[in-house]
Amino acid sequence: MGTIKRTFANNLTTGGKLDATDLSGTIPASNIADTTVSAVTALPSALGGAIESVATDPVSPSEGQLWYNTTIGVLKGYRSLGGVWASGGNLGTARYGLSGAGTQTAGLKFGGIQPISSATEEYDGSSWTAGGSMGTAKFGMASAGIQTAAFGTGGYTYSPDGNSATTEEYNGSTWGPGGNLATARRGIAGCGTQTVGLAFGGWQGPSPGPALTNTEEYDGSSWTAGGNLGTARQGLTGAGTQTSGLAFAGSTGFPGFVNQNATEEYNGSSWTAGGNLATARGGVGGAGIQTAALAFGGIGTVQTNETEEYDGTSWTAGGNLVTTRYSLAGAGTQAAGLGFGGYVNGTGAVANTEEYTDPTIAVQKITTS
Repeated sequence: MGTIKRTFANNLTTGGKLDATDLSGTIPASNIADTTVSAVTALPSALGGAIESVATDPVSPSEGQLWYNTTIGVLKGYRSLGGVWASGGNLGTARYGLSGAGTQTAGLKFGGIQPISSATEEYDGSSWTAGGSMGTAKFGMASAGIQTAAFGTGGYTYSPDGNSATTEEYNGSTWGPGGNLATARRGIAGCGTQTVGLAFGGWQGPSPGPALTNTEEYDGSSWTAGGNLGTARQGLTGAGTQTSGLAFAGSTGFPGFVNQNATEEYNGSSWTAGGNLATARGGVGGAGIQTAALAFGGIGTVQTNETEEYDGTSWTAGGNLVTTRYSLAGAGTQAAGLGFGGYVNGTGAVANTEEYTDPTIAVQKITTS
């Protein structure tokens, strides 16, 4: 262990007495009994005196901090609970098949169905307010960007009836036209920004058909072909950027309609396989970046409230959504995610909004079990 620097608390003289006048120098190595941490095999009972005794819980404890609450006679600690969803302010209008962009405190919702909609809503971290309406009511669009600079592309519209190739761009108050996709489709995913975007997957219809592998890259005015997905799918979800994108979940479309757990990573030109989701599902909400993403909700064998977190290699379980649903939208980051809208079997479209915090730190009672 060697010598240690003297302070007011550890300034011991050679004789072992506290010297509060000489605050300089070091304590000789000969005054220190154990020279290695490995020499400690048991903690003395006197160490209990080092745990703080308080009448009320600390206002701002640190993770790992322990204390004894003398008022209620309970030993407590402050620890991470992992990711947790909590209810936020409801959308003004319930929708599913909607699109999202932005952050947890500056979110954006647009489009959707039940009925089909062109409405836009903006989230401030507690409530939604109306924004400017899209030029065309659509659902099943790819989307990306922030609240003041987003895009929505592709999707399905009833007027005229069919898949769409059009792109619209939002400036924080109004929507304007952008460049058209080369391939009109719905059930498509997106990521990136308004000027450096990515759109991939989807299917064409209107009759049920197979899913697509098509990827297109956006420069803010026009779309050009990118590398194809390894697995064709629709109803998939995206996260990340144009040069570091992520595609996950979805289904193969018709015939068969096989739900997928595959993850693929984009490097700006081609897709490669990533770690599989634990649960194959479509209609999943998503958020984050390629190395720190969220997947939540969706429908596989049944609708689910499961959340999974991606670290760039593999998915692990996160905290469950409060409301089980699918065909919902997502925004934000892995540490501060946002999920809103969606469809609940037996209920229909919902307006529920939830906010994800990871890690969530909480006071916990210390027990022997």
